[in-house]
Amino acid sequence: MELKDKVVLITGVGKGTGRALAEALAERGAFVAANDISPINVEQLVGQILANGGKAKAYIEDVAKKVGVQSLIHDVEDDLGGIDILINHAAVEPHTRLLDMDEWDWHRTLDVNLTGAFLMMQSVGRTMRAKGHGAILNIVAGAGEGLSQDAGAYLSSKAGLGALSDQADQEFSPFGIRVHAVENSDNVINDVLSLLEAK
Repeated sequence: MELKDKVVLITGVGKGTGRALAEALAERGAFVAANDISPINVEQLVGQILANGGKAKAYIEDVAKKVGVQSLIHDVEDDLGGIDILINHAAVEPHTRLLDMDEWDWHRTLDVNLTGAFLMMQSVGRTMRAKGHGAILNIVAGAGEGLSQDAGAYLSSKAGLGALSDQADQEFSPFGIRVHAVENSDNVINDVLSLLEAK
């Protein structure tokens, strides 16, 4: 896939891997639809991309809420004409051991990391199905992240996202939509680019 002028919607771009992916894809000519729940970091990122000659626009929504997801996708399509690539990076990572975890933290982790990705895949997948093509990448836990002693909720949600990605790929592929789970590692940028640029 040629990345120049492709519309790439990335969730959770405020920091970390999401931010790095937004920068890397913008450098390759993609138009980055940058989503985060908080405007501060995402607007700073978009400003930086624009200052470097790239193309990006900020979209502030909570992807764990269906209404927010639908509003986000509607706005991106209205502004940019469609979505070619979706990267689900938004994640909550509470650092609390399971015996001490509050139920709200558990539910919020699953809501953002798993349900949010499902809602995004479902809604964006429907628009991609109508076009007959698209790519969806879900960022899952890398091997090093499993070393944490207090990441049970995070790891559980990301394991579920890996299984969801496999199922979605089977269901979406007849419509020309590729779905991949990509481990969050030191090589994640190269892994994402390799998948997107593969013929």
